[in-house]
Amino acid sequence: MAIFAFGRKALNTHFLKMKWFKTHIGRLRLIAILEGVSLLVLVCISIPLKYVYGITEVSKVLGPIHGIFFLLFVFNTITVSIEYKWQFRRTTWKVLIACIIPFGTFYIDYKILKPIYERASS
Repeated sequence: MAIFAFGRKALNTHFLKMKWFKTHIGRLRLIAILEGVSLLVLVCISIPLKYVYGITEVSKVLGPIHGIFFLLFVFNTITVSIEYKWQFRRTTWKVLIACIIPFGTFYIDYKILKPIYERASS
């Protein structure tokens, strides 16, 4: 029980230190991770369950959740691109395309969003 309590405390402290919720770029990074995870769960778990085993309930739940994350990602990408004055051909289109490709949002977070976030928070 003590290990669980310690892990929970460390997790809460970690999220408080990251300040992801205070900036647009931080929220975009969080949404990118959530959108990427929801896409992977949809493609790797939900689709096989639907078409191999005929279990459609998972798709009915995860599809709209992924759709919400997708729309939030697109909206926040446009917001951040305006705020940070990104050039469409250099940055914005790469970030928008990333949400269609599995693992794309994780790559974009690592290559583009994380460095911008670190420069903005320092």
